[in-house]
Amino acid sequence: MTKHSCHLKKDDKVKVITGKDKGKIGKILKINSKKGSVLVEHANVIKKHTKKDAKNRQGGIVETEAPINWSNVMMMCNRCMSPVRIKIALLDGGKKVRVCRKCSEQIDK
Repeated sequence: MTKHSCHLKKDDKVKVITGKDKGKIGKILKINSKKGSVLVEHANVIKKHTKKDAKNRQGGIVETEAPINWSNVMMMCNRCMSPVRIKIALLDGGKKVRVCRKCSEQIDK
């Protein structure tokens, strides 16, 4: 399986654009580049049945986030307050940064 390139990073604020949780906004908790999926907090929440063991003293039903394909989320711009596409720009020192396509606000700080 090939490793896909992704414009998203951990702790980015994203909006879900398709699926049952369309419109929800959350922070990226984890990225799986081999599968092309992201884990977004408070989005795609599933119920998981767990047995009790040494780590989990009390068994039962636990709610947890499930992965979403990263094509189904869009980056949120803090200035525009809307989901935007991003581009890579070069600074004077040759450093690459992510920039909002709508307002040209620098996303990487």
